[in-house]
Amino acid sequence: MLQSIIFCLVAAAALGYSFYQFRKVYANIMMAKAEAVEGPTGERWKNMILVAFGQKKMFKRMIPAVLHFMLYVAFVFTQIELIEIFIDGIFGVHRFFADGLGTFYNFIISTIELLSVLAFIATVIFLVRRNVLFIPRFNKPEMTGWPKLDANLILIFELILLVCIFTMNGTDEVLQGIDPAHYPDTNLAVTSWLGPALFGGLSEGTLKVLERVGWWGHIAMVFVFLNYLPKSKHLHILLAFPNTYFARLGQKGQMENMPEIMNEVKSMMGLGDPNAPEPDMNAELPEFGANDVFEMSRIDLLGAYSCTECGRCTSVCPANITGKKLSPRKIVMNLRDRSEEVGEKIRSGNTEFCKDESQPLSADNFDDGRNLWDFISREEVHACTTCNACVEACPVLINPLEMILKLRRHEILTEAAGPQDWLPLFNSIENQQRAWSVSTSRTEWMNE
Repeated sequence: MLQSIIFCLVAAAALGYSFYQFRKVYANIMMAKAEAVEGPTGERWKNMILVAFGQKKMFKRMIPAVLHFMLYVAFVFTQIELIEIFIDGIFGVHRFFADGLGTFYNFIISTIELLSVLAFIATVIFLVRRNVLFIPRFNKPEMTGWPKLDANLILIFELILLVCIFTMNGTDEVLQGIDPAHYPDTNLAVTSWLGPALFGGLSEGTLKVLERVGWWGHIAMVFVFLNYLPKSKHLHILLAFPNTYFARLGQKGQMENMPEIMNEVKSMMGLGDPNAPEPDMNAELPEFGANDVFEMSRIDLLGAYSCTECGRCTSVCPANITGKKLSPRKIVMNLRDRSEEVGEKIRSGNTEFCKDESQPLSADNFDDGRNLWDFISREEVHACTTCNACVEACPVLINPLEMILKLRRHEILTEAAGPQDWLPLFNSIENQQRAWSVSTSRTEWMNE
């Protein structure tokens, strides 16, 4: 009874705090602009099933794809055993499903054990890949500090979880021969021989302690993992599904139209609506593009929180490959970092961040004197060739190019700034409606 009470209290605290953290992530994403979700629903479901659930785009690189798939399948199947652990913890029973399912129970848990062995192997290889082998995409400037530690921590958590599973099952196998009334008979694929080999010479008391250590260690790591996710790149385990569903379905490279610019260009070329009302010259000029999270789309922020930091986008970026400062992964990570910063400041309620101190602090009434340019340099944004290689490479359909284009649009159209060698082109298009600045009129050829 005491164990059940402790379990319920721990579970309630862990689940409650994780819910609070996920609410913060949701609030951060909702700070951005809403974007219409267009395109057929069937295509969106297809993307989610093939790309998020089926790992389709991962298999463009076979070795990491197979290793990731081993971890992924083990993670999915382990949730079945987790259901039983919750039932056992709440009601104070032991292996609730063992007697009722019989042989089928052995098959399920044996499958989980075999997958756990593969997951253990994959985890060790991933640790070696990140810390021993020099793989360029894992050693870019943005991957120092917390990103590197984050990647290693989750792998260490995974190893601890797997050790706890095998300790729990292994000691249970030995205890079945000592106390069959309490420990139902099982014949599991791995621990039926590993358990006696490792724990066969221990006393009953020691075995029971180790079995509980494995059981509590397993569920404790689940709770730790659940509360760690919102702070980690591994949030993609959950957000990859909505991100692939809401991903834009248009052609790659298709830019979002800006009606204000389009109508202005039509008017300049004599193609505008002659019955359209005259524009209000005193109206406030519109903001183009984005220089902070509020002007980005919610799809952009959802993508930023779904980023796996795998670096596939950066590894295929021609600007990065040729030594320029741009890293699409860093752009996405910076967008997430800025949204975290803004979200925490808004939740603090500190009036020093208010535009209007007479009004409560909110996303609409926020100004901390910073924006995305404090995280992303203009040199990075200028280096992009808009080739879409990063968009094609992303295994969860994030679009770093859309974020870069919005930053560029704000710089050029709202700030009237940009690289000096770009400005003659824009000035010529604006003043003469052509790319090349020449002295003759565009229509001069018709007079010859």
